[in-house]
Amino acid sequence: AEPEDTDQEHEEDKIIVRSNGTVTYVGKDIAYQLWKLGLLGMDFFYHPFHRYASGHTAYMTNAEGNREIENPSFGGGSEVYNVIDSRQSYLQNIVIAGLRALGFNEQADRSTHFSYEMVALSPRCCEDLGIQLSDEDKQRPYVEVSGRKGLGVKADDLMDTLIEKSLQEVASRHAELGDDEKRQIATTIAISALRYFLLKYTRNSVIAFDFKEALSFEGETGPYVQYAVVRANNIFRKVHEDDPTCNPSAISQAIDDGSVDSFLGKGVEDELWKLIYLASQLETNVSLSIQMAEPATITKYLFSLAQAFNNFYHKHRILIEPDPLRKRFLLALTQIIHERLHQGLQLLGIQV
Repeated sequence: AEPEDTDQEHEEDKIIVRSNGTVTYVGKDIAYQLWKLGLLGMDFFYHPFHRYASGHTAYMTNAEGNREIENPSFGGGSEVYNVIDSRQSYLQNIVIAGLRALGFNEQADRSTHFSYEMVALSPRCCEDLGIQLSDEDKQRPYVEVSGRKGLGVKADDLMDTLIEKSLQEVASRHAELGDDEKRQIATTIAISALRYFLLKYTRNSVIAFDFKEALSFEGETGPYVQYAVVRANNIFRKVHEDDPTCNPSAISQAIDDGSVDSFLGKGVEDELWKLIYLASQLETNVSLSIQMAEPATITKYLFSLAQAFNNFYHKHRILIEPDPLRKRFLLALTQIIHERLHQGLQLLGIQV
């Protein structure tokens, strides 16, 4: 479109308060941004919404309330990231322009539109959710969620379906477990699978959600990375059963006291040094992810590390390794990778 067409298209968006006193969305967003930065001089009322077993309390806003009764203060952030899809870029620019017009240039510099492309559903996912599609939509690579068309899915329904599908997988692999334990494991896998799936795409990619793809134990998925950590745990458990003195703390001690130095002096295969180097790159990838505001940097790194560890696991039979020094070295390497994968998943809010 020509520039004047674009201006005309967004002319209404520039109105903050209509002549009848109605505040537009962008006007409310400017006020909300001021609240987030602690510049509004006003606050919401709150009441407890949910208390977690850990003791943490999640709060919900209230239209009315007594500030004297458990009414904490929120807002007042030093830096603000607005997580809204790329279709809202123009309005977000107006919000920042509004801050500057009010003289808050420094706060405007610390306001970031964390944009992303739309989240859609694969036709197979729509079928799983009971959404009726036209023949034309069934042929599309993805189906856009549209409130106007009545095509959408509630987050709770999505999670319920994801948990049930995960539960079927857990039950088929571990029939001996109790029902409560099966559901707990299935819930952990489902939540982690969803988190990883949404984070593995770069922010300029359309996300077409698919249950089967998200829950797969193969390929670039959350369960695949989780399973690599579980595999490392199983190695430690079996080694400890054979030799109780060979535990992670003993392995660390062996490195610290130099008892593996003679083995290192003989020469270690390049592939193992490459694996150690790869495991050392977590901090670098986290820093890069922050600088670029791109979470996918971390997910792709964790997948690469999990993939490399699985190849290492299949090639080196740690449990039956006859050389005690080499066995300790391989265990030390396993421990390093285990710690890095565990730390990386924690950063993504994913449990093992």
